[in-house]
Amino acid sequence: MQLRGRKHVATVGGAVAVALLAACSSSSSSSSSSTGATSAPAATSSSAAAASGTVNGAGSTFQLTFQQAATSAYKSVASGVTVNYDGVGSGSGRADLYAGTVNYAGSDSTIPSTEQAKLNGRKVLYFPVLIGPIDVAYNLPGISNLKLTPTLISQIFQAKITTWNDPAIKAVNPGANLPSTPITLAVRSDSSGTTQNFTLFLQDAVGSAWALGSSSTVKWPSTAHAASGNGGVATTIKSTTGAIGYVDYSTAQASNLTGASVENKAGKFVAPSTTAASAAAAGVTVKPDLTFHAVWASTDPTAYPITYQSWDIVYATQPNATDVSLLKGYLGFLLGQQGQALLAPLHYAPLPSNIDSMATAQLSQITS
Repeated sequence: MQLRGRKHVATVGGAVAVALLAACSSSSSSSSSSTGATSAPAATSSSAAAASGTVNGAGSTFQLTFQQAATSAYKSVASGVTVNYDGVGSGSGRADLYAGTVNYAGSDSTIPSTEQAKLNGRKVLYFPVLIGPIDVAYNLPGISNLKLTPTLISQIFQAKITTWNDPAIKAVNPGANLPSTPITLAVRSDSSGTTQNFTLFLQDAVGSAWALGSSSTVKWPSTAHAASGNGGVATTIKSTTGAIGYVDYSTAQASNLTGASVENKAGKFVAPSTTAASAAAAGVTVKPDLTFHAVWASTDPTAYPITYQSWDIVYATQPNATDVSLLKGYLGFLLGQQGQALLAPLHYAPLPSNIDSMATAQLSQITS
């Protein structure tokens, strides 16, 4: 299987990933916590060590940094296996899965009804691999503690509020010296799970006051600056004074962006963090197919309200036993202690232990 060449392919052999693997290996004997991974089944681990071949994945740019670390770290578990991951956005990753050019698709949202026909009746399995915040990042020199309510975010991204010193923003930030700088919206140009989750937050939080709907692609105001991938949005924000956009927390941290504190369901303003994301995900309802969402879902006063989840999606029935073994091995690594321990240093949150256990048990459903 050939992976279509693109600029965001995860590489194998990064020093950071090797260091992370060493760190997580040293703690692999520790017991599971409420947000810790369970150990991968021994059969999966042994089969991974003996496996040989290539696994190709594509999709979510949320997952990209994690996949880059994991594909490198996996080499010390399964030296005969090469894993490639192309960070092209959730929609493109799913399209590659339907086209048969990848073994798995990274997606921050479930398969929409408009794409169901592309499965041709084939069953898919959702494997959640990580949790994380969506950062409402902004570029306002001298303003480091911006607070935003869901209503303000909704009005800003619908271009109803167009300058930073708007009275509505000043009312929530009375001590801030907000400038008259025009607001520049930084949004995604590609089909994106980040967009899907961000707009789902707005739809759930403010109801009919959000008129743009929730989807992986949205018709933004004509003044918005669209860019590809979380990295593209981060670059737009960083290079544009007055910009505001939505970007995953890991990318925001790597780009040294400043994120707003967002008012949650409990009426508390919470800054994005992995701890706040874990609080948001702790009480979610998980469906039998392991789909769920952690957006605007928690009344915990410490929860950050724009928290996403990301899955690796595979076909339940694979063309041969080799592909079954390769997928089980790599997915088992992502869900096991070594894989989940890579997340926190990269500014992601590990799965709650109950969700991780369900995902690990589901590996047995991948067959040929």
